[in-house]
Formats: sequence, structure tokens, C-alpha cells
Amino acid sequence: MATFETARSAPFGAITTYQIIRFFGDIMDRLVVWNDARVTRNALAKLSDRELDDIGLTRADLYEIGSSIKI
Repeated sequence: MATFETARSAPFGAITTYQIIRFFGDIMDRLVVWNDARVTRNALAKLSDRELDDIGLTRADLYEIGSSIKI
């Protein structure tokens, strides 16, 4: 019975290309998360203290919303 070698090395530069693409993809993901947090903070900042209290937040919590998101 014949056997086949199934393990092949990646073509020259393929791993480096993948790492570069992943690097820029990670940057884009972090920008999206940062922008979502910024939009949320701005929307909540426009609410009155009474409206914030209705949803269980205070003005001090707005800073925590932005800092709790891992970028």
C-alpha cells in the first residue's frame, strides 16, 4: 500500500502575510469597539439625571461604561 505525505510547509511569505492581515483586522475590530463605546457614552450623556436614574445609572457610571470595555 502506498502512503502519501500530507504535511506540507506553507508557501514562502504566507505566514507573514496572514499575520499582517490579522494585525490590521485586529486594529479595525478595536476601532469598532471603541466607536461603539463612544456613541453609547454620548447618547447616555444626553439623558437627564432622572432618565439615568430610571435605567439604574448615575453620571459617574458613564465613565465606567467607557473604561470597562476592553480595547
